[in-house]
Amino acid sequence: MLGGYGTVTEQRFVMKCGGSTLAALPNSFFDELRELQLSGVLPVIVHGGGPAISETLGKLGIETGFVNGLRVTNDAVLDIVEMVLAGRINKEIVRKIQINGAKALGLSGVDGKLIQAQPVANAAEIGFVGDVTDVNAEIIEGVMGMGYIPVIAPIGIDDQGQRYNINADTAAGAVASHLGVERMIVVTDVPGILKTIDGQKQVLPVVSVAEIEEMITSGEIYGGMIPKVRAAIQCIQGRVREVVIVSGEEPGVLTRAVREGGVGTRIVQIHEGRV
Repeated sequence: MLGGYGTVTEQRFVMKCGGSTLAALPNSFFDELRELQLSGVLPVIVHGGGPAISETLGKLGIETGFVNGLRVTNDAVLDIVEMVLAGRINKEIVRKIQINGAKALGLSGVDGKLIQAQPVANAAEIGFVGDVTDVNAEIIEGVMGMGYIPVIAPIGIDDQGQRYNINADTAAGAVASHLGVERMIVVTDVPGILKTIDGQKQVLPVVSVAEIEEMITSGEIYGGMIPKVRAAIQCIQGRVREVVIVSGEEPGVLTRAVREGGVGTRIVQIHEGRV
């Protein structure tokens, strides 16, 4: 039920997190994941890893650039993207979850054609970057049914076996939509979207997509927060009606976001007439 918390015996949620953010989270965050899993709440994690990819490309002397926030991806870059995301980052996250007592299984979108993709419209300019055409939700359901947390690296594949670099936020929104999840949680290093009210910065409890664009235009949302909120907006697609931005370092944040609400900032498609 949209906007309802704790209303379903078996709840599920999709969590999107940057690879570097997730690796830096305290053990208490992963303890929470375990407790949620044990209580019948089923998490699915979709992760990124942009900084680690850039670092590895730099070490290897492979040049790359960005077009509208998406990495230009030729064959050489694609090999590194897959190596870092599906190899290093994915397994770091799985290890950290398991060290803290939960069960996790790492997957790439290539496995079982989990994330099916096609070239983006400007592929001639940007290379092997993909849009998601389908998600094999049965694989994710099966992994959850065995008692594991799926940890998904956003690499896509088409029927000819061509791999694609998929934006992690786009992939997370597609996974959530195909699983029928209406609320997504985006874990960052900020407590939510801040607005100066009476001279003090306060976390906005709820904001619409249109209001975010207004705040970017007015300069209230600026700097590194712009890509964070734009990424969250990308997650609102298909059945996904709202995205909650939270800080992973806040104690009890996952449980509150999943069961209670009242934490972080809820981004909704249209203004609800209340805050």
